[in-house]
Amino acid sequence: MVVVKVTDRDGRQHTIHARPSTSLMEVLRDADMGIEAICGGQCACATCHCLLEAGWFEKVGRPSADELDLAASLDAFDEARSRLTCQIEVSEALDGLEVTIAPQE
Repeated sequence: MVVVKVTDRDGRQHTIHARPSTSLMEVLRDADMGIEAICGGQCACATCHCLLEAGWFEKVGRPSADELDLAASLDAFDEARSRLTCQIEVSEALDGLEVTIAPQE
């Protein structure tokens, strides 16, 4: 299991255990962290927006052009931290990942 440290929209911190090879969106949605995931993980709605904490952006990987275009349309977009969780696959390399659920838009 991979540990994911999550700060929810109320500023509360949670530690969640995730299985590798699942999307971070599924993990956060199933843990009731406020992720709507309206499109079901198709990179079409941005309701799974999160902000990665310092040092994790490069470890997770750069967003695709489609993801970047969609995320950039959000008010809470942060070029150095924003990712859509449906596009992040949980892996052992992400053990200890720290994310903040972005404000609801």
